[in-house]
Amino acid sequence: MTKMEMNTKKRVAQILLAVGLSFAGAGAHAQESRKALNSPTPAYPETARRFRLVGVVKVQVLVAPDGQIKDVKVLGGHPVLVSAVQEALKNWKYAPANGETTVALEFSFHP
Repeated sequence: MTKMEMNTKKRVAQILLAVGLSFAGAGAHAQESRKALNSPTPAYPETARRFRLVGVVKVQVLVAPDGQIKDVKVLGGHPVLVSAVQEALKNWKYAPANGETTVALEFSFHP
């Protein structure tokens, strides 16, 4: 395989990852009863990329009335990918509400 072919394959993989994570985020929003005001997509960890690790991370978050995530319960996923999700969730913010809300989220990771 030529260097150009390898670079093309790498670029296609990066594009597919971006699209996959976008769809994962979109799928997560469809499950919500509360609107996310800020929901950055988790970064695909370099360790996961190196080992071509794929998988799904499922979490349940408890959102406080002010929109901050109060608690994250991991329901499944590879620990390396879970760490990326937990890091991203630190920057998530939901619309204010009268009480706490539980939201199920799912993130797909593909190299």
